[in-house]
Amino acid sequence: MELTAAKQRPETGQILSDLEAIAADFAADRKNRQKRTHLERADFDRLAEAGFLGTGIPETAGGLWNGLQGSVRLYSDMIRILAKGDPSVALVAAMHPAVLVSWLAAEKAPGPENEAWQEQRNWCFETARQGHFWGTVTSEPGSGGDIMKTRTLAEPAGEPGLFRLTGEKHFGSGSGISSYMITTAKAEQDAGPTMFFMDMRDMPWDGSKGVTLAKEWDGHGMSATQSHAFHFEGVEARRLVWPAGLVESGPAAAQLGACMFTTVVVGILESALAYAREKLEPRKDELRAYERTEWVRAVNQAWTIFQIHEGMISAVEHGVSGVTAASRGKAAVAELAEECLVRMSRVVGGASFSRSAPFGQWGQDVRALGFLRPPWGLAFDQLYSLSWSD
Repeated sequence: MELTAAKQRPETGQILSDLEAIAADFAADRKNRQKRTHLERADFDRLAEAGFLGTGIPETAGGLWNGLQGSVRLYSDMIRILAKGDPSVALVAAMHPAVLVSWLAAEKAPGPENEAWQEQRNWCFETARQGHFWGTVTSEPGSGGDIMKTRTLAEPAGEPGLFRLTGEKHFGSGSGISSYMITTAKAEQDAGPTMFFMDMRDMPWDGSKGVTLAKEWDGHGMSATQSHAFHFEGVEARRLVWPAGLVESGPAAAQLGACMFTTVVVGILESALAYAREKLEPRKDELRAYERTEWVRAVNQAWTIFQIHEGMISAVEHGVSGVTAASRGKAAVAELAEECLVRMSRVVGGASFSRSAPFGQWGQDVRALGFLRPPWGLAFDQLYSLSWSD
């Protein structure tokens, strides 16, 4: 299958400008959006119209992907802009390139596998061109976020590459919005698990086609991401035609994912800092000593977070210890952001604790970063290993 290249690469400046306008609209309706526990299809239609889905298409085919080093800053800028308007939408949108990087970063398979790999890659990119978002539902209860501990089983369904999956999954961010979702499972004949993807378009959640909604997402943080839990019973899925491609693209996926997930929190902090300044400016000379001290600490922590984020992206751009920088940066920001939002709330005052103020939801949203892949336990296992290899 040949993927026809677009006549001209999309103008990234225009895309960023359009996303700024969309985010401004989101921010203007922040009070209502923060009460949501669901996603709106219209929001994602706007992102598609603005060209965001090009993040899942190579530049050579008219998209935005120019390798990890050439794409990480642009992609992070897009997510930061969206997060300033609606963090839940931003996080779900980030899943699209974070998922498709498995095909974007592994450009060529060895020997005879390459023809089938290129066909699958081109098909995936074409779905993005047609307006389809990609998402993920890989996590399993009890796995601690380690996809290598999947208990989901994959049974051949007759047609080459087609399997039927049975198992429990949760944290399916973007459920109902994503047309295609990746997951992991283990086929009996394989030594370990590998990646599959499912066509979720118009998929019923009543079990009639193998997918049953086990529990709707009810998280405090990122409450409008529809990160539902599901039971799979013989649901059809296709396997990566080059299983080793998951290993090939692994470092890129880890770095891009960590940078974009952290970027969501950076966008929230930018909005929170601006909001707090607006509220405090008229009475800054009247603040008590404690409030002034907490304000300085909050601003210092926000500044530190912004520097960490820039350091992560710069390390990835320059190809210098990008995996280590991205992993450390995500964990450090996850810890600092919680404390920073609490300090801001203390200074703004009791009104910030009400549902009509944004700080309560922002505080919960930034807490979500520590639970995003890899979650706390797995993240610190990895960081401990990295601490001895500097």
